[in-house]
Amino acid sequence: MTFIPPNALGPVARAGAGVGPRPSVSFEFSPPKGPKSEAALWEAIRRLEPLNPTFVSVTYGAGGSTRDRTHRTVVRMLKETTLKPAAHLTCVEASREEVDEVIRDYWEAGIRHIVALRGDPPGSLGGAYTPRVDGYQNATELTAGIRAIAPFDVSVGLYPQIHPESPSVDHDIDVLKAKIDAGATRAITNFFFDIDGYLRFIDKIRKAGVTIPILPGIMPVSSFEGLSTMSQRIGVTIPDWLSNLFEGLDQDPETRKLVAASVATEMCARLSEEGFSDFHFYTLNRADLVYAICRVLGVREASPQPTTEAA
Repeated sequence: MTFIPPNALGPVARAGAGVGPRPSVSFEFSPPKGPKSEAALWEAIRRLEPLNPTFVSVTYGAGGSTRDRTHRTVVRMLKETTLKPAAHLTCVEASREEVDEVIRDYWEAGIRHIVALRGDPPGSLGGAYTPRVDGYQNATELTAGIRAIAPFDVSVGLYPQIHPESPSVDHDIDVLKAKIDAGATRAITNFFFDIDGYLRFIDKIRKAGVTIPILPGIMPVSSFEGLSTMSQRIGVTIPDWLSNLFEGLDQDPETRKLVAASVATEMCARLSEEGFSDFHFYTLNRADLVYAICRVLGVREASPQPTTEAA
């Protein structure tokens, strides 16, 4: 795939001008590790809240390491914002009884949307997974368990470049269909940069009879070094054109931001041309890039209603 030229921004520019349907967006956040990161998280949340996302999700650390922090964050969102929070949930390092307790706690707190994921082993993003004998064995079983407890909206994950532990794309599609049979209502893809490959993947899924919404995951590149490390662990290919764009910008954060916003916006433009209208942004708890991209896409704060004085 070659770098998408600026003229690909045509449909997005029209959206920004108020022509055409407004895309739907959702945002992913991570629970804070301490007071400083909590302040940064809530600054990002408040910045993006007025864009009226379809939902926002809060991640669940490897091995369930952020269980309490995830719960506190989604409950605070529910109480203090207009957002519709979704809580990530995994089945790693926990018994069915322990996971079911978390599910019931979410329902009792008012949470109605869970992102069901198998999860990574503690401290090992992309590491080998060994299920507990007394736990849910995978995300399909977890999805079924969630739906057995309460009628949650359940989103599941999807790898557009084949799951690192999967033997084939066909196997991934079979797993997705099993999740749907278990009660999944939406799929959110991992981030990607090969749009042509993504389109072929989605086309194959649709031809297999999958009809649920599939949201493309968009990752604005705030740190190319960090992106490279993460991509290697989870099997996401970094194309040469993207590496070339960020080459020599390690000490130039402002230019990196401009390039990152351009790349993500142009990706959304191409996907919009192909009929996609829902985008899921991995925010990394930062609002600036995501906010700018959404503005170009035509997603902005609701205009205040004019007031009239009595005659």
